[in-house]
Amino acid sequence: MNEPASTQLSGDSFASALISGIHRVVDSQELLNQINVFPVPDGDTGTNLSLSLGAALPVLQQSDEKHLGTLLAAVADALLDGARGNSGAIMAQFFQGMSDSAGELSRFTPYTFAKAVTMGNDYAHDAMSNPREGTILSVIDAFAGSISDQRENGVDDSFAALVRHALEHAKVALAETPNQLEVLRKAGVVDAGAKGFVELVDGMSEYLSTGTIVAEPDLSLLSIEAPMVTAGSSVESGYRFCTECIVTGADINRRKLREALAELGDSLVLAGTKRKARIHIHVDEPERVFDVARRYGDVRAEKADDMRRQQSSSHDANRRFAVITDSAADIPDEDMERLDIHMVPCRIQFGDRGYLDKVSITADEFFEELRTNPNHPTTSQPAPGDFRRQFQFLASHFADVLSINLTGMASGTLEAARSAAERVNAHGRVHVINSRNASLGQGLLAVAAAEHAKAGLSVEDAIAAVERLIPETRTYGLLKDLRFAVRGGRVPRWVKTIADLLRATAIIRTVPDGRVASGTFLFGRRNRIQRFARYVARRTPAADSLDVAIGHAVCPEDAAELELELRHRFDNIHRTTITDIGAALGVHGGPGTLIVATQPYSRPASG
Repeated sequence: MNEPASTQLSGDSFASALISGIHRVVDSQELLNQINVFPVPDGDTGTNLSLSLGAALPVLQQSDEKHLGTLLAAVADALLDGARGNSGAIMAQFFQGMSDSAGELSRFTPYTFAKAVTMGNDYAHDAMSNPREGTILSVIDAFAGSISDQRENGVDDSFAALVRHALEHAKVALAETPNQLEVLRKAGVVDAGAKGFVELVDGMSEYLSTGTIVAEPDLSLLSIEAPMVTAGSSVESGYRFCTECIVTGADINRRKLREALAELGDSLVLAGTKRKARIHIHVDEPERVFDVARRYGDVRAEKADDMRRQQSSSHDANRRFAVITDSAADIPDEDMERLDIHMVPCRIQFGDRGYLDKVSITADEFFEELRTNPNHPTTSQPAPGDFRRQFQFLASHFADVLSINLTGMASGTLEAARSAAERVNAHGRVHVINSRNASLGQGLLAVAAAEHAKAGLSVEDAIAAVERLIPETRTYGLLKDLRFAVRGGRVPRWVKTIADLLRATAIIRTVPDGRVASGTFLFGRRNRIQRFARYVARRTPAADSLDVAIGHAVCPEDAAELELELRHRFDNIHRTTITDIGAALGVHGGPGTLIVATQPYSRPASG
């Protein structure tokens, strides 16, 4: 029931007011992204706040006659689960404080509301390892302070007046943020998180004053993550990855957890309770965060976004489109950096411990774990949300995004990318290509596309080139030991038994339709690298010039020998690269695996 003039606020009315405020934040998403310069100018504060607050909408939109205390507990829990980014985590902790204060209350009075927002303010500040003035914290403090001052001064107005007056104080604090943070003053903007909180309160105030919920915006935005062009151009954080996860346990010691995390990076926000905590921190080594978190409970919802790569992309005026792939592609680090190729990590699970491929576990660490862990790993495609987050960022900065993905015959990764692309809500278009390849072959296709981007060519030129190269890009693998393929269920045990008796080494290859198939066996162990090179040379399509990629599973000496053998057999090599291989094929071959991919080379014309 609507209570615009009441001095009491029921659970239903509080829910309606909060829905109205969330609608206002979601509607302001693009503006908040555009002014996002602190703590890093990654253009996602509006998106993060919208996603964070949007997680509470299903709770708020349930049937009427909501008990206030129960409602706030459910809202706080939903916000903690859905919190994204620095401001989202702070917002979640603010409502956790309100929930803990409200307890069993069935409705707010101005007095109990003042206590609740004060506790929310305290919780929000306590969540930060290094609270800064000029941020969302300053505006929350001004809002809470105004509510408390009105109560202490004996003001007994309606909730509509109480919140409206506090909103004015929050707006004053927002206008002051550029004077408190130099980075805001230089960019000529207010703090994005602080502006988001003001929008939330403004929407709540509108409902309390008029009894009308702010018009529902396009809520499909809540299923995507869409950073926009930012107002700043420099990254204040010295760390690379924006890292997040959720920890659940019976009695999480948040003080000790905070102390352990504080040594790893900056921009730490620790929100939650003794039973569930959300970690947000900027670090160079995400796995160290997850390792610390595991000491305090079960860890899930791991995320690590490369802020440096995102920032570099968003300020490259020459590029007309961005290139992204999944971590099944094996690409040398120097090419990833030189060509600004983005990557969505696949997931690796050893028993009850999970990793983000090539982010929270290195190739050497993966193969050591594969060799020693009794649990054979499972690999899984990136979650659609992992694709959406990066697609949305890139589509906000580029007219086109080109995603080169693992063959659809081997994994659901391609379909996850396509599904995510359909849900992108930004000005850029996302094009998803089935590489019909894996590992180094997929990597060569991504590199070819990125060379076109670097040359300033159009995405249409790049797509045409990649589609032309797909059937001519071949990948071959030499599996030294079949026991890992047997452990993973890819090869029957009897095949390994026969192969061992005959001292045979298996070769696998990609075929033009996208399957990864058995090639043949090399019988006998002598000169196996020479014979593998001969096998590759005989099956490589003729070309004027050839790019050759070589990958290895912790056997660099074998890779170097293979390069010499291939150069001996090809007189038209344009370029060779050697890199570690990842989990996509390495999980089946294990240590000692060698991979080769070949592709005709054609220099992209300048755009």
